[in-house]
Amino acid sequence: MSISLSIHAKTRLQQRAISMPVLDCLLNFGSKVHDHRGAEILFFDRRARDRVRHAVGEREFKCVQAKLNSYAVVAVDGLVLTVGHKTKRIHRH
Repeated sequence: MSISLSIHAKTRLQQRAISMPVLDCLLNFGSKVHDHRGAEILFFDRRARDRVRHAVGEREFKCVQAKLNSYAVVAVDGLVLTVGHKTKRIHRH
């Protein structure tokens, strides 16, 4: 599966040192909430971290564990709009 990234998302990935494997884990295993603007926010909560650990194994999990405070905003068509590091709690509405 190819990941569609906006130009803004490509820039943010580089600026915020979020690797493609972390983004891939986020898109495949992350928890989702609607942002009420037509997109979804994907992030790692405890269940998502457990899904990643189970899917990739303990060794690979340790490689990406430090970056699991990341989030992504994804449009309805699957385009990744932006990525970043969580500094606040994401509330589920």
